[in-house]
Amino acid sequence: MKLLWIIGLLCALLAFSCVSAEDDVDIGAAVEDDLGKSREGSRTDDEVVQREEEAIQLDGLSAAQVKEIREKAEKHAFQAEVNRMMKLIINSIYKNKEIFLRELISNSSDALDKIRLLSLTDETALAENEELTIKIKCDKEKNMIHITDTGIGMTKDELIKNLGTIAKSGTSEFLNKINQMQEEGQSTSELIGQFGVGFYSSFLVSDRVIVTSKHNNDTQYIWESDSNEFSVIEDPRGNTLGRGTTVSLVLKEEASDFLELETIKTLVKKYSQFINFPIYVWTSKTETVDEPVEEEETKEKDEDTDEEAAVEEEDEEKKAKTKKVEKTVWDWELMNDIKPIWQRPSKEVEENEYKEFYKTFSKDYEEPMTYIHFTAEGEVTFKSILFVPANAPRGLFDEYGTKRNDFIKLYVRRVFITDDFHDMMPKYLNFVKGVVDSDDLPLNVSRETLQQHKLLKVIKKKLVRKTLDMIKKLSDEAYTEKFWKEFGTNIKLGVIEDHSNRTRLAKLLRFQTSHHQTELSSLEQYVERMKEGQDKVYFMAGPSRKEAETSPFVERLLKKGYEVLYLTEPVDEYCIQALPEFDGKRFQNVAKEGLKFEENEKLKAKWEALEKEYEPLTNWMKEKALKDQIEKAVLSQRLLESPCALVASQYGWSGNMERIMKAQAYQTGKDISTNYYASQKKTFEINPKHPLIKELLHRVKENEDDKTAADLAVVLFETATLRSGYHLADTKQYGDRIERMLRMSLNIDLDAEVEDLDDEPEEPSEETEREEEVKADDDEQNDNAADKEDTETAEPTDTKDEL
Repeated sequence: MKLLWIIGLLCALLAFSCVSAEDDVDIGAAVEDDLGKSREGSRTDDEVVQREEEAIQLDGLSAAQVKEIREKAEKHAFQAEVNRMMKLIINSIYKNKEIFLRELISNSSDALDKIRLLSLTDETALAENEELTIKIKCDKEKNMIHITDTGIGMTKDELIKNLGTIAKSGTSEFLNKINQMQEEGQSTSELIGQFGVGFYSSFLVSDRVIVTSKHNNDTQYIWESDSNEFSVIEDPRGNTLGRGTTVSLVLKEEASDFLELETIKTLVKKYSQFINFPIYVWTSKTETVDEPVEEEETKEKDEDTDEEAAVEEEDEEKKAKTKKVEKTVWDWELMNDIKPIWQRPSKEVEENEYKEFYKTFSKDYEEPMTYIHFTAEGEVTFKSILFVPANAPRGLFDEYGTKRNDFIKLYVRRVFITDDFHDMMPKYLNFVKGVVDSDDLPLNVSRETLQQHKLLKVIKKKLVRKTLDMIKKLSDEAYTEKFWKEFGTNIKLGVIEDHSNRTRLAKLLRFQTSHHQTELSSLEQYVERMKEGQDKVYFMAGPSRKEAETSPFVERLLKKGYEVLYLTEPVDEYCIQALPEFDGKRFQNVAKEGLKFEENEKLKAKWEALEKEYEPLTNWMKEKALKDQIEKAVLSQRLLESPCALVASQYGWSGNMERIMKAQAYQTGKDISTNYYASQKKTFEINPKHPLIKELLHRVKENEDDKTAADLAVVLFETATLRSGYHLADTKQYGDRIERMLRMSLNIDLDAEVEDLDDEPEEPSEETEREEEVKADDDEQNDNAADKEDTETAEPTDTKDEL
């Protein structure tokens, strides 16, 4: 007996070890084969099957029915390339997993479009269900999301064909595109949808997908897949949908966030708020309702009332007694109540509708300054509404050119695609907000592909033209008082950056001028006011209007009645330099060479005589007094009251430009081009009618080595440098030279020295006096103590003497 027991124990141990080994092999194979499953592989097959059966509890089906369905269902395998594609999708090629909802809603919208189109020719198409909606329901208990539409539905054959296979060419192109983008280091995000694989994005967040569908020409079927294979079976519940499709997703553990109502609501509003059909989400809210009071509570209250109250209650017995109770109520909430007004003709949309749409769409609390609603046709057809906000967005020029523009949102057939653009609109129009909806672009293209899409470039070109037309239609008052104050710098940057629209943008420029003290003028207005014979537009750049209008360069121009533009913002001079001409008139910087006035023969002869008269002075300045500091010295036609000015060459830096360039944050002083322009010598223009210049000519003619004349020439040069907006190379020498001239004018000895304050006795401060008082007191105490010691020492001596 004992021997039999031992033999039985050994057999049991052997059998257990064999089963364990077999289980290990099965589990390893399952983990390797099933890349889509996120559940642990350490459970037995029975436990896994039981878990799946419990998870797939569709409405109206028990766990036993689900098990029976799975056993009887027709099993199908995905195409080899489709299976490879599925593994690529599931293995985190796409970081943006939330697009699964966009794809499923888009598919539902297409199904609804098909049944609506069919109903135009077939009156019975909507007989089963006239409602055309999309409904989304989250079930946290079962870890599932259901997306239901009342669209055209699918037959059994269509379920197998549409969800089980994909055209080989499309799948191959999809896989090739992924490999290409990975090799180039580009993001593959949002590539789903471009090659008809949008439905399979469901497996980004799901372990298992169940599709229940009812077509008017077939019975209701259930399609189910775990991403490895799929099955199809007739629904034992019968026709529960009437017509349409329900996609049920059994979510992965890491995708549990998509069961939160707020997450689903946010995604629906982000991607699908302008879908033509209503989208509902099953949501809860707390309401205060009236509930009947129980009889026991009524009796307790009755005992506390008096007889008179009892009589009153008898009269109101018929009235039901209720109390206020807060309850959680579940109902369908509409998510896309904002209608895509750009789809309607502009004549049918009221102004108030545009304003309300802008506030909702842009999250701006103010009404837009202006807007434009248009439909573009031609190479690409799209509809768009563009808005100019009332105020410039905060940080408009922070990271200018590198920060993406997320104010233009692209839709394809009313499905939101992206707002992550760098060049949907040019940089200088980065304040424009709006929507663009095109049917010609491929749905859900990747951002990288979209940036290079030829149709997008056409869209961009038309958007810019329409935006400039919208701005141009503003009234003069609204443009000057509102738009220019907020976005004037953007227009100037546009002149610099946008060569193709430079003429249009030039008409939008506004500047201060000598014509009016406060009002701004356009270039068109300037040209209209030009004097007869004037062939150039004169401008003066400076840090402020006062600096510009008091500059020595504009003295004679203003005297002769010429109008001068005052460029007071840093970007202004760049802007004008980028404009070769306006309306056939070239621009002339009055701080540079090239400024000339019309002269008759008499004036020319007189000027030539002056030049010959002052030739000794101009040569002396060039060769001696200001050698190596100036390019040349000439007589000036632009000066009226000032003695001299420093004029830049036609392609050199004006004083204002030099100031701006040296103030750049990245300026290190080692830039070759900066040093080249900064070190260029200027022309020193002198006013032959000024007393100082006349005196200087007189002194030079008498003695070319006159030290006072040399000092005067240098001081005139340095003063002209400052007045012309340039910086002095050595301000100490300039200060010393001015001091020497002041001493001479006041008859103070040039060698008189400044008295040194250290030679005079310092007055004791209060603190010093206190320290001295404390020290004196200490000395007095020490003296008293010493006298006392001497007295004590002297006493015994005296006593001894007395004895």
